[in-house]
Amino acid sequence: MQLTRAERARLAERLIASLDEDVEIEQVWAEEVRRRVEELQSGAVQSIPGEQVFAELKDLFR
Repeated sequence: MQLTRAERARLAERLIASLDEDVEIEQVWAEEVRRRVEELQSGAVQSIPGEQVFAELKDLFR
């Protein structure tokens, strides 16, 4: 390897830090999914069929 020991250590730290960010993002999305499922199950919100959503978007952008 052409990197010095210090450079390799710095690179390893940055790589590990980038993995931590992915874990945090996954945790945030998991919580969002739980929240949305609870809203659907409690009746606080209603789902809209995808076909309807796309039809409305198509009409909106004509």
